[in-house]
Amino acid sequence: MKIVVIGLGYVGLPLAVALARRFEVVGFDIEESRVSELQTGFDRTREIDRDDLLASSLAVTGDKNACRDADVYIVTVPTPVDANNQPDLGAVLSASRFVGTVMDPAKRPTVVFESTVYPGVTEDICGKEIEKAGNLVRGRDFRLGYSPERINPGDKEHRVEVITKVIAGEDDEVLDQLAGIYGAITSGGVFRAASIKTAEAAKVIENAQRDINIAFMNEVAQILQPVGVSMWDVLAAARTKWNFLPFEPGLVGGHCIGVDPYYLSHMAQKLGHDPQVILSGRKTNDGMGAWIADLLHARRGRAGSALVMGITFKENVPDIRNSKVIDLVRRLQQLGHDVAVADPLANPAEVKDHYEIDLAQIDGRTYDLVVGAVPHLCFRDISPERLAALANPEGTIADLKGIWKDHPASVGLDRWSL
Repeated sequence: MKIVVIGLGYVGLPLAVALARRFEVVGFDIEESRVSELQTGFDRTREIDRDDLLASSLAVTGDKNACRDADVYIVTVPTPVDANNQPDLGAVLSASRFVGTVMDPAKRPTVVFESTVYPGVTEDICGKEIEKAGNLVRGRDFRLGYSPERINPGDKEHRVEVITKVIAGEDDEVLDQLAGIYGAITSGGVFRAASIKTAEAAKVIENAQRDINIAFMNEVAQILQPVGVSMWDVLAAARTKWNFLPFEPGLVGGHCIGVDPYYLSHMAQKLGHDPQVILSGRKTNDGMGAWIADLLHARRGRAGSALVMGITFKENVPDIRNSKVIDLVRRLQQLGHDVAVADPLANPAEVKDHYEIDLAQIDGRTYDLVVGAVPHLCFRDISPERLAALANPEGTIADLKGIWKDHPASVGLDRWSL
């Protein structure tokens, strides 16, 4: 069996490497630099170690011809939102057209989508795009499947090799085929969803549920701030109840939690339903960066120099896509602060390209305001003495994620946390 994985990012690369242990696998990506890096054993996402990548039988390529005549195509491209928070299906449609032009209808291949979409996209949009691109007929020339990705960037515990994979197919034969493929690579087994639309819906609500729960915590943090109650102290007490869900406040961005609720709300609005809970949660989370900036500015009483520690969308990963830290940075700048941003995990060229920010080094410079925005391990491990040395006399150290809550207070320094 020949499998082609289309898109070698956070989702596609770990999947392709896992599949290559059991099958003949070609990994295709349209970005030439990405292909070149992977061929030399370098994964900029830090999901696959160099030794594992070089030892893999995975054939990494940007050559369209290497993707012809496969038995299975697995699409793992991004599905972001546009400037108006509407689903941007450009990449998944482009991948669909690509598959339609390289497949051999005589082999009647299966096309599996892992990208997060709202129910109906796989069959009603992508399937039709494949048909048009290759002058094909679904069912006769190819069949569709869906298995939502569950990659959690930076998470070395819940890897694709151990998680349960939800699978769905347009008929029982496809479902059995996907059970054999995914079941061969994960010890977590497979779950056969009732339909492709069911699997699509399951994926989109997984992240929307997290978004809503975190929004609740963010709103509670906003309520408690004026009365001087620490959200981290509240959570420590609340966690002692057996059925309490331990979500935490913070900046909620990235390419999953910060995006997927808009796919679900888009579908709801198309059907004439007003998705109040989903959009309310997203509104709260989207506004959190500016709210924190306004609060810190008021606490300082004036604009000054500021160091924001972290720009990636979450801890211990280099991914800066849809990071909500930038909202905090931009608002501080609007309020007149001279803001430096430091993040040893982020790629300086990508940060410059995406956000027009030159990353700073944490050196001998001191600041009026020091903000711990992303809880990277390297920031967690900063000693109390070094942390205090970053701030000017009578400066403020702001700890968004409670990573320094156990540090002793420093004389003359103001401490703030959610």
